[in-house]
Amino acid sequence: MRRERGTKKLLVEPAAVATGDIAFNLIVFFLVCASVQPDSGKRQDLPRGEQTRQQDQKNQNIELSLTRSRTVVTLNGDPVKSEELPGRLRRLLEGKKKPEDRVVVVKSKPDVPYDHWIATTSVVQELGANITIQREEEKTVTVGQ
Repeated sequence: MRRERGTKKLLVEPAAVATGDIAFNLIVFFLVCASVQPDSGKRQDLPRGEQTRQQDQKNQNIELSLTRSRTVVTLNGDPVKSEELPGRLRRLLEGKKKPEDRVVVVKSKPDVPYDHWIATTSVVQELGANITIQREEEKTVTVGQ
């Protein structure tokens, strides 16, 4: 038997029941995958940021500013000759026994010579102080309305 060439092909549609089953299976799959225990991360107890406590600590910390000049540094806003720095730092650190009280904030500009920075921070370390580096000043920006 031969088929005629002019016969039209029939359009076959998938059963409507199968699409509902597939959709249901996909929904179940994604719900199971999403219901795994959520990532809780590492538990941390963060201290509250109280402005007065930060202000007190800022007043307690010793501030040492380095400039391009190798002969003078600024200690708590006062210019000090490099030779006098160990004696002045020693007096400021007297009576401070806790490590958190013996903090020296070192500020330096990008043009400070490396050997000057190393020599000055070595003096601070030899006196038993903890060095912290301030890279940027915090600035409060007020946006006008």
